[in-house]
Amino acid sequence: MRPLLFSPLKVGPVELPNRIAVAPMCQYSAHDGCAEDWHLQHWMNLAMSGAGLVTIEATAVERCGRITHGCVGLYDDATERAMKRGLDAARAVALPGTKFAIQLAHAGRKASSRRPWENGQALGPNEDPWKTVSASALPFNDWHVPEALDEAGIERIIKAFVDSAVRAERLGIEVIELHMTHGYLVHQFLSPISNKRTDRWGGSYENRARFGLAIAEAVKAAVGRQTAVGARITGSDWMEEGLSVEDAVRFASDLKARGMDFACVSSGGLDPKARINVGPGYQVAFASEVKRRSGIVTRAVGMIVTPKQAEEILQAGDADQIALGRAFLDNPRWGWHAADELGLDFPRPPQYDRARPKVWPGAALAREA
Repeated sequence: MRPLLFSPLKVGPVELPNRIAVAPMCQYSAHDGCAEDWHLQHWMNLAMSGAGLVTIEATAVERCGRITHGCVGLYDDATERAMKRGLDAARAVALPGTKFAIQLAHAGRKASSRRPWENGQALGPNEDPWKTVSASALPFNDWHVPEALDEAGIERIIKAFVDSAVRAERLGIEVIELHMTHGYLVHQFLSPISNKRTDRWGGSYENRARFGLAIAEAVKAAVGRQTAVGARITGSDWMEEGLSVEDAVRFASDLKARGMDFACVSSGGLDPKARINVGPGYQVAFASEVKRRSGIVTRAVGMIVTPKQAEEILQAGDADQIALGRAFLDNPRWGWHAADELGLDFPRPPQYDRARPKVWPGAALAREA
């Protein structure tokens, strides 16, 4: 019987050849929002990985929404041209049926920071920092104090998400993912830990969810019927006073009611004091609850590393799709090797055909190593 991992999946209007997704992974290697040569090779590699869906890293919808000076954006003609160059190259080598997604994001109070390999802290006064924004004027740890967005600022950012989505669709991107977790701006509005507003954007769940749901509605209305739109959401803040899986189920249900086609369930990132119980598949239980109770197409992510583990999650009905991040950084051929392990003859570029286990005896030795 064909493994579920390699069975087709329909996400809204988009048909995917399998249930493997490359999760968005920031590369911090752009120049003023523009993708560079690094992205060219990175996206080409992922296009050949065997994943049915390849997601471009968190992509800022406005310049001040970038996490770092090295983050990719899609907010003007220059960033669009740069992304087109990389996508054109990736599509030229992509395996049959591979689709491309983009994660549209705004970092909010976690913007204006250094790259991870530069210690990842807030930019200093001599490092060209910029003013950050959030739901409330509460800093992330000891970073810059953000400006609480007013009505005009909120409307500006909703429009920025729409504009970036239209640019993404123009680039031929088939799936748009709205970043609503990991402590970034939409998450900052949704969580009671970071949202202390007393107006219509804060207080009750309905008010705190208003911003994210408004973005979802506006983006869905702006793109064509051929484009799938979904969100990456928070399964837990990992803090007693924060968001829980109950909130995730409710938010996913509200997103589905507004036409969202999928939810990718992650967690954490809002507060450095959170204590996250990281382990194999540590977020799968959140995805399972969201899938079971909301009925939305659900993606599991987080320390899913082996093909056997991914297949077991699908067979148990805990998710419809599996996303992997660092596993693809470690092994850009993860999809090929997953097919080998699960007993499937999987297509790969003919230039690399000689590395198939059936024609290269060294394959078994390589896997043992």
